[in-house]
Amino acid sequence: MTAKGIDFSLRRENLSKLLLDDSVILVASSSIKSRNSDADFPFRQDSNFYYLSGFNEPESLLVIRPSAKKRKYVIFCRDRDPLREQWDGFRSGQGGAKEVHGADEAYSISLVDEVMPSLLEGARNIYYSMSSPNGINVGLNKWLDQIRANTRQGSEVPENLLSLDSLLDELRLLKDEEELLLMRKAGEITCEAHIRAMTNVTPGMYEYQLEAEYLHTFIKGGARFPAYNSIVGGGNNSCILHYNENNSELADGDLVLVDAGCEYEHYASDVTRTFPVGKKFTVEQKKIYEIVLEAHKQASAEIKPGNPWIRAQDTSVKVITEGLIDLGLLKGKANEIIKKGEYSKFYMHRIGHWLGMDVHDVGNYKKNGQWRDLEPGMVLTIEPGIYILDSLEDVEEKWLGIGIRIEDDLLVTENGNEVLSANAPRDIQDIESLRS
Repeated sequence: MTAKGIDFSLRRENLSKLLLDDSVILVASSSIKSRNSDADFPFRQDSNFYYLSGFNEPESLLVIRPSAKKRKYVIFCRDRDPLREQWDGFRSGQGGAKEVHGADEAYSISLVDEVMPSLLEGARNIYYSMSSPNGINVGLNKWLDQIRANTRQGSEVPENLLSLDSLLDELRLLKDEEELLLMRKAGEITCEAHIRAMTNVTPGMYEYQLEAEYLHTFIKGGARFPAYNSIVGGGNNSCILHYNENNSELADGDLVLVDAGCEYEHYASDVTRTFPVGKKFTVEQKKIYEIVLEAHKQASAEIKPGNPWIRAQDTSVKVITEGLIDLGLLKGKANEIIKKGEYSKFYMHRIGHWLGMDVHDVGNYKKNGQWRDLEPGMVLTIEPGIYILDSLEDVEEKWLGIGIRIEDDLLVTENGNEVLSANAPRDIQDIESLRS
C-alpha cells in the first residue's frame, strides 16, 4: 500500500466545504534545512501540505480557491533543472505538478510575488496556518499590499485573515481506510522491530546498538526513517521520559525501556515496550510491570465511541495509585492521593495522544470546554508508566531504578477499538519466552 492510493483531491474538496464563501487557502511546504553547510539531510514534507497535495518537494506553495472559475488548485514549485537534478534528484516541475498532482495551473516559485496577487484578488477570506513553522506572513503582507496599491483600478482586498489550523486538524483527526492501511503497516513494521530487539538484546550491549536493531528493521520493512528520536533507556535511564542519549551500557539484571516507532509513507507508529536485558524480570520488576500492564489493559478497554478522552487517563491513575499503595510505595487512601496528585511522583504524564501523520498528531482534546468524546476513525496511544528514579527519597532500594512504560496504538472502531501494535509482546511470559 502506498500513498498513491490516497485521493488528495477528495481531501481538498472536504476542506473546501468547511470554508466561508469565496475563500482562498494558502499552505507552504517545508524548507530544506541542513545543520551545517557541508552536507544535506533528508527532507520531510510539512504534514498539512502533504495531506492536501501528495507533493513531496520543498520550496512549494499551495493555493486552493474553490469558487474560482479556472484556477481552483494552483501549485507553485521549483523549475525543472537538469543540472541540479543530476546532483540532487528529480524535480516534478510545473508539468509534473499538473499532470501527476492534479493542479489546474502551476507556476515557478520564482514567480510567486508576480502571480499571487491575481489569485487572491477579490476573495473575501484567506485561510492559512498560523502555527506552521513554514510561515507565509511576510509574503502574504507583500501580496496584500500589491492588491491595495491597485484599489483605484478596481482591485478588491480580502477582508479577513483566518486560521486554517482548526479546520484541517479536525479532518486529519479522523482517519479514512487508506490512511489506516498505512498506519497498520507502520505498526506491523514497528512490532517486528520490537520483537527483534527483545530477541537480540544482551548484557554488555550499548543502548545505541539496540537502537540499531530497530533502525535495521524499519528500513528493511520499507520505512526509511523513525517517526521520532528513539528512546532506548537501560536501568535508571528508563526513568527519564524523553531520554535519547542512548549511549550507556546495558547491564544484566536491568530493564530496558524502548520507545520507538517508524514512519511509513508519512504516517507514524509509536510503541513502547520494557523488557529485561537478561533472561528474566526480577521479582520487584515483575510487580511494577504487572501494575503498569493492568493499567494499560483497563485504560485500553475505555477506548470506544462515546467515551470521553479523559476516561482512560482517570482509569490508569486509579489502577497505578492502588497498585503502588499495595506495594507500600504510596501511603494513604487512593482517592485522597489522586485528589492531591501524589501519584505523579511515579506517574507524571498523560495516558496518551493522537497519532497520525505526526507522532503527536493534530486535534483538540476538548470541545467547548469539555473533554471530547472518542469517535470511530480516531487513532491514539495508550501509554501508562511508572518511573522510580534512583535519586528518589523515602523509597526502598529494591525499587530504585525501575522505569516501565507500555504503549500501544489504538484505532477507535464502531464497536470498540483495534490495537494497531498488538503483535509486539507485552505479557511477561511472552517476553521472557523470547529471551530464553
